[in-house]
Amino acid sequence: MTATVTACRSEALLVMNREAFDAHFDQARLDQLASLVALPEPIWTDELDSAAARARLETADLLVTSWGVPRLTADRLASAPRLKAVFHAAGSVRSLADSVLWSRDIVVTSGADANAVPVAEYTLAAIIFAGKKAPFLAADAGTAYRGWSQLQGFGDLSNFRRTIGVVGFSRIGRRVVDLLRTLDGSTVLVADPYADPVEVQAAGAELVELDELLPRVDVLSLHAPALPSTHHMIGAAELAQLPDHATVINTARGSLIDSAALAAECRTGRLFAILDVTDPEPLPADSPLRSVHNVMVTPHIAGSLGTEIHRLTDHVLAELTRWLAGEPLRSRITADIFPLTA
Repeated sequence: MTATVTACRSEALLVMNREAFDAHFDQARLDQLASLVALPEPIWTDELDSAAARARLETADLLVTSWGVPRLTADRLASAPRLKAVFHAAGSVRSLADSVLWSRDIVVTSGADANAVPVAEYTLAAIIFAGKKAPFLAADAGTAYRGWSQLQGFGDLSNFRRTIGVVGFSRIGRRVVDLLRTLDGSTVLVADPYADPVEVQAAGAELVELDELLPRVDVLSLHAPALPSTHHMIGAAELAQLPDHATVINTARGSLIDSAALAAECRTGRLFAILDVTDPEPLPADSPLRSVHNVMVTPHIAGSLGTEIHRLTDHVLAELTRWLAGEPLRSRITADIFPLTA
């Protein structure tokens, strides 16, 4: 395979912001990339409109992209007549993908599978903390040091035989379902109109309608894509169906939840929430979600950060190796599945 790859010497251009480039490519990974493809100078750019960038596009066979990549519009791609593939070293390709990619049959791959790993890990941690109401007890100075026997209004502080609702049997949703096997005696319900009941059952969960799921869960975890049909899919009516002391966890897209309705429910003390994504993001200073003691907001940290970014780089390098060798790709995004991606 090495001889074949070396003979091809497809030319690549890296397109991402400086911070992403530095995070993705240490010297070892840059050397690995250089062993697979030609990397004329400049090997990296954060824009595609200057004369220098257009000159590099003119001869590029493939792009390796990540955070900060400009949208690949028809005008920009007109300067890339040889372009055959785009390997995205991050999650969603929505910010870069333009219809011209599909019309030219340019191969597009995503690092979403690799990015799903830390998000699912974060979600499992959030679910376990939700069972004990740990973030909310820690944030309330009046109860944090009084001892468990003095606590009221937090429900059953337990992770044994809990019912967890997973909305969206996506890459991340599937991983969360698998990780929930860790919890002793848990029941996992899945709501997803596109999910295969056989696959859900094989994963150890039960596929149900959302209205059936909501009244039964101790924790509601969201993993659906941001689509017109999922905008505010969890609103006042849905939140009202949740049992007292249930916790809503959102590591997917902020637009899935009606923020005002969630703040109103949490303000009563009936519900709790752990939010890694919000709508809008970041939350305005006057957002009611900022001042509710039983809401924990983190700044979109569930996805790949720090050394986790190398997992994304390694994923792209593996996909690139397969593509150069003419082998099937594992994370290709096609025109038909693109509308359903996050």
